[in-house]
Amino acid sequence: MALTLIIANKNYSSWSFRPWLAMRYFQIPFEEIVIPLGRENTRADILRYAPSGKCPSLIDEGLVVWDSLAIIEYLAEAFPDHPIWPRERGARARARSLAAEMHSGFLALRQQTPMNMRRPVRKIDLNPEAAADVARLEQAFAAARQEFGAGGRFLFGAFCAADAMFAPVVNRLHVYDVAVTGPTRAYMDALMDLPAWKDWSEQASAEPWMIEKYEIA
Repeated sequence: MALTLIIANKNYSSWSFRPWLAMRYFQIPFEEIVIPLGRENTRADILRYAPSGKCPSLIDEGLVVWDSLAIIEYLAEAFPDHPIWPRERGARARARSLAAEMHSGFLALRQQTPMNMRRPVRKIDLNPEAAADVARLEQAFAAARQEFGAGGRFLFGAFCAADAMFAPVVNRLHVYDVAVTGPTRAYMDALMDLPAWKDWSEQASAEPWMIEKYEIA
């Protein structure tokens, strides 16, 4: 199976980060194509690979799958030996619920704190809506860890798709120096300690592209 993952800038593309991190963690071989955002021909370049005109997309021998969560679901079916989702049904259902909530929610936090992997850690004042999103994140993290995460550093013990879906938010909490509880900080550190995370971060820092609207002071 020859897989190609089409992604946008590593520094800014939260949606690209999610399947990339999962594939690297589970050692699923793939080639990558990076399409820089914010250029005149960006959309045309992306449309060569995905009809959505957005990144990421996954190409598997001519089959195109787009959207981060759809890609992760495809990988879980294509590589059933990898525990991309938790094996236990209740944990798997909760993990999928959280992944879907991340996919469609937390808009205020995402808008106020764009992903920027190379941003120096610097605090900003969150608006009330973004602060409410952080409170919900901490509640969700704590509940998953309490009910399903015993014996491991991640939401469901071992790293899974839900952790990949929340990885860009962890970057936001870190670089914007958002005040969080000790357990949330420990979970953030677990994700940021992953070799795959560190590889993505290093590659993001080496990118030459800069998009001003994502460079929040």
